[in-house]
Amino acid sequence: MNARFQPGTATVSAGDTRVFHRHLQKDFPVAVSGEGIALIDANGKRYLDASGGAAVSCLGHGHPDVIAAMHAQLDRLAYAHTSFFTTEVAEQLADNLIANAPAGMGQVYFVSGGSEAVEAALKMARQYFVEIGQPQRQHFISRRQSYHGNTLGALAVGGNQWRRAQFEPILIDVTHVAPCYAYRDQLAEETPEAYGQRLVQELADTIERLGPGNVMAFVAETVGGATAGVLTAVPGYFKSVRALCDQHGILLVLDEVMCGMGRTGTLHACEQEGVSPDLMAIAKGLGAGYQPIGAVMAQSKLVDVFRKGSGLFQHGHTYLGHPMACAAALAVQQVIERDGLLAQVRARGDCLIQTLNAQFGDHPHIGDIRGRGLFWGIELVEDKATKQWFDPEMRLHAKIKSEAMKRGLMVYPMGGTLDGKRGDHVMLAPPFISTEAEVIEIVSRLHESVNAAIEMGRTN
Repeated sequence: MNARFQPGTATVSAGDTRVFHRHLQKDFPVAVSGEGIALIDANGKRYLDASGGAAVSCLGHGHPDVIAAMHAQLDRLAYAHTSFFTTEVAEQLADNLIANAPAGMGQVYFVSGGSEAVEAALKMARQYFVEIGQPQRQHFISRRQSYHGNTLGALAVGGNQWRRAQFEPILIDVTHVAPCYAYRDQLAEETPEAYGQRLVQELADTIERLGPGNVMAFVAETVGGATAGVLTAVPGYFKSVRALCDQHGILLVLDEVMCGMGRTGTLHACEQEGVSPDLMAIAKGLGAGYQPIGAVMAQSKLVDVFRKGSGLFQHGHTYLGHPMACAAALAVQQVIERDGLLAQVRARGDCLIQTLNAQFGDHPHIGDIRGRGLFWGIELVEDKATKQWFDPEMRLHAKIKSEAMKRGLMVYPMGGTLDGKRGDHVMLAPPFISTEAEVIEIVSRLHESVNAAIEMGRTN
């Protein structure tokens, strides 16, 4: 046996691991346990998980009710392939989700994560139009600077140029329109509502150019996630998008992988927009990180077309509806409802924005603070008056992450906020169980980390 890793190792160096890590020139501390909103490494250092990983760990770490549910399911049944069986726990989870779903939702298609959910939704959209005799519909429209996943279809509808660039030759052709990015793009003389209508008109013009009868779906994050730094829509935008899609028989596909399942203060972010999509992708907070799980929620009217037509959805994966994953997700949703955590998200969100404004409102290098519930982004700028971004070569986002980790804080900084290359932001998505004291401590450590990173960038 020639094992390199030895139990008790505190840090794994880039050149001494057999794991194909996503970053191959980086040393990783070894996480060994979790407790509440903290992760603990092999040295005993505690990190406040202020991003929930990537907006995943909504119940924090080591929640006893979720762990107990997983143990109970393991004792009964760990796995059954969905081409042979359904399971009690999958049926129960679907019932729970539909009982609390946007209007018209009737079925849930379980997968293993967010990219799979978006990929399945794209294929559902295509097959739907084939089933109703409109195979000429072949175009998806989405938004620039969006992120919908890393599988090829999801990457194609995504609008982050940096992520797309090297894979461009093998991606399907998708048309991208402007995101709802009021901080950068709303004109001085425009009201928020007028700005939103300008964006809807761009979408309408794009549909006309492609031919209304050739467009399958408009795909959008209800609240923009990691690549653009938590972009919230202006009032009326999504209602007008919904009306435009209905006018042309186009499906509205909402990606709530990151912003959904309570993250913004309501179970589904689209509740705050007053719209119900045709298809909706969920993941991350669905299972809170205890098991890999995602899902597509589908309108009954769409599923009825499949049922009365071919009778099958021509798609599938080995781990669809995995019983262990469904058990964890069901327990997560039950805890959120039992403990009134949606109300707590709203209350802690109020505390978070107040604390962010107090610490960063007058900060010369914080251009914008935006978000909802426990989902917030701060955008960094070199010059607050002109909104000039920091030099991308400075890699300010990476420096902030490093400084935060030194201070026992996990946040989610990214570069390329504007166009995949320029701009820096930090995303915050703390667990729903966070206390006010923990929220205040998160912002305090973030303030120190941002200032240290900026100072380091100027001196290096």
